[in-house]
Amino acid sequence: MSVLVLALAVSAAVCLGTGFVLQQNAAQQAPLSDFLSPRLLLDLMRMPRWLAGIGLMVAGMVLSAGALANGEISVVEPLVATNLLFALALSRQQTRQPLGRQGWAGLALLAGGVTAFLLAGRPEGGNAVTNPLRHWLIIGVTVGLALLLTTCAKKSRLIIGPVLLGLAAGLLYGVQDALTRVSGQRFARGGLAELVTGWQPYGVLVLGVAGLILVQSAFETAPLRMSLPALTAAQPLAGILCGVGFLGDRLRTDVGALAWQAAGLAAIVAGIVLLGMHPAMPRGTGAVQRQKDLQPG
Repeated sequence: MSVLVLALAVSAAVCLGTGFVLQQNAAQQAPLSDFLSPRLLLDLMRMPRWLAGIGLMVAGMVLSAGALANGEISVVEPLVATNLLFALALSRQQTRQPLGRQGWAGLALLAGGVTAFLLAGRPEGGNAVTNPLRHWLIIGVTVGLALLLTTCAKKSRLIIGPVLLGLAAGLLYGVQDALTRVSGQRFARGGLAELVTGWQPYGVLVLGVAGLILVQSAFETAPLRMSLPALTAAQPLAGILCGVGFLGDRLRTDVGALAWQAAGLAAIVAGIVLLGMHPAMPRGTGAVQRQKDLQPG
């Protein structure tokens, strides 16, 4: 892993984590009638805090694209998942909550999991799979699962809906990262003409807008701690699946390496959940109050 990839991925994580907190602070003030509607984005565009959060998220996506252009997605995704650390850091400034045992345990699990996965797997680039059926199968299953989760979230939006929306958005963002890498490769190979003649850059835009609507709908209906851990955990898993499935990323496959990789991914998810549920994460009091108002009885 080069220093450039490390610097770009961690910088992307800083921007994304900070941007998510600002977005949730604004989204909790949006009307619930906009739930899962494009109108939600139009309402949020009137809020300077949300625009600042979106600006940071876009910067994070650009930095992430730079990392993907210079490194394997199986390396970049676990590093970008550390955005939750920076979201927690900003939230601590707002809430004045100490880290405590839960915070330190989450930090150790997330950092140790990323380290274990990268050292055990030793991801390296290879030849991308040219069979389009395999591309569409992996993308179709991932996007289909995201649609299923979104449908379930619409039926239970005040119970586990935000968690399901976070998972769905993370899956879409993972596929978006894979298509971003393919788009970068097309541009490097043939310039702008090669880029615009492929479907991948348009897929990046569609998935980006769809994921944004899902994320903001989750942010407006529940505290950040309910949706951000799911989003942060699902994105690297989907990205790694695409990377190994059709982008040509290679991981070590001996029994010991696979065991450490699985343990590393499990630690990453566990650390993300612990950090996301930390009391320092903003509760989104506006959204919580509206949830209480909508409860029956």
